[in-house]
Amino acid sequence: MPKSRKRKVPITSTGSTYDASSKPESGRTVIRRFHVLLKLQAQLQKAIVDDSSKKAELVDVENELEELGGLKNYQRMSAIGQGTDRGGGSEKMLIRWLKDKELHKTEKKLRLLEVGALKPDNYASCSSWIEATPMDLNSRHPSIIEQDFLLLDQEQNREKWDIISLSLVLNFVPEPLDRGRMLCLAYDFLVGGGHLFIALPFPCLSNSRYLNFDLFIELMEFLGFTELQRHWREGGKMIYILFIKNTGAGPPRKKLIAVPEKFTKKRVLRQGNRNNFSITVCTPCNSIETL
Repeated sequence: MPKSRKRKVPITSTGSTYDASSKPESGRTVIRRFHVLLKLQAQLQKAIVDDSSKKAELVDVENELEELGGLKNYQRMSAIGQGTDRGGGSEKMLIRWLKDKELHKTEKKLRLLEVGALKPDNYASCSSWIEATPMDLNSRHPSIIEQDFLLLDQEQNREKWDIISLSLVLNFVPEPLDRGRMLCLAYDFLVGGGHLFIALPFPCLSNSRYLNFDLFIELMEFLGFTELQRHWREGGKMIYILFIKNTGAGPPRKKLIAVPEKFTKKRVLRQGNRNNFSITVCTPCNSIETL
């Protein structure tokens, strides 16, 4: 007689009811677990195509996501983390860097696409020089466009944006290849000399089995970006990086046929207790038509 499957209780639960504490430690635990479950969900959804026995595992994962409060609770916790009592959102760093480059003195407003926006007014204080378009998979406000960045119309958005913000977005995407696609699309959607702002949990680069700072910067340079600014601190939770889209440097992106192997598959860079965050790109890459 087969053994009954004992369902794992979510680490953020007390009994069967989610503990909706807004303490920083609780919020970070929910967010980390949510990312793990999303990755498992994506893997199992693919696996059940060939192996129907995976359906039960998928049900368990989806039930746990529901117990955690689903996407709405993840967004709530993330929004709490952006409160002024927690230091504010990552837009403060981006605004500071843009002002340092005196981009707030441009004659024309800068068109900014804020991907993963939890609040509609993050850039309200810069409305005189930034025209912000907030967007998220699950909008929390009528002014936030509900849209998957990976499904944006490619022709309509080609070289449309002066700035794209991917704050805590890449780590939310479950598949490494889709993270690579997101970066390729960001390049194509930016004007020449446009800026890409990326904010990631610090362990994504400092403690990943498959990715480190050097490889990430190499990948970004291959995709056509140059790093301008970087901010992190020892023991901190986040890393912020500002890139500029290169123009006229290196081989034309549309003519690149092959992608170096180190960017197409995961390679173990570190041993031990590490996370599995990684980014890969497809072959051929870098042409908007091939994405």
